[in-house]
Amino acid sequence: MGRVLSREELIRQVAADRAGGLAVAFANGCFDLLHVGHVRYLQAAADEADRLVVAINADASVAGLKGSGRPILSESDRAELVAALRGVDYVVIFPEPTVTPLLLALKPDVHCKGTDYTVDTVPERETVRGYGGRIAIVGDPKDHSTRDLLRRVAESGGADGSAPSRP
Repeated sequence: MGRVLSREELIRQVAADRAGGLAVAFANGCFDLLHVGHVRYLQAAADEADRLVVAINADASVAGLKGSGRPILSESDRAELVAALRGVDYVVIFPEPTVTPLLLALKPDVHCKGTDYTVDTVPERETVRGYGGRIAIVGDPKDHSTRDLLRRVAESGGADGSAPSRP
């Protein structure tokens, strides 16, 4: 099981891993309601290096990106769930609007993004190239989303878990 670390703890841990000759991959996202697309993305990211760091958007960031009513799960709950996934070594919560400051602090060997990106559309591509890192597009096709999952829950009887009303 992976560990949820503070930024400072993570920087120290990644430095120790590097000193031991280990390569580091980095993935990030909101991971609001964990679904199979998230799992496949993170497992594929883990295959890119010896260690996988997952950066999770803080609650305020998710609200800004996803809108009213989000996140569904708190940042600490999302971090704990992601840390429990096979292949995830470290999880950190980041409050900034982008992961650029974290990438610059860690300089992971590989920055992994999902298949909704190409190498040329990754927002942090110049940062990663600037320190000599590599970008990997990983996971299955982007045909899973938390938004669709929430819509299906609502259509099946409501987000409160109650059964749909019958005529």
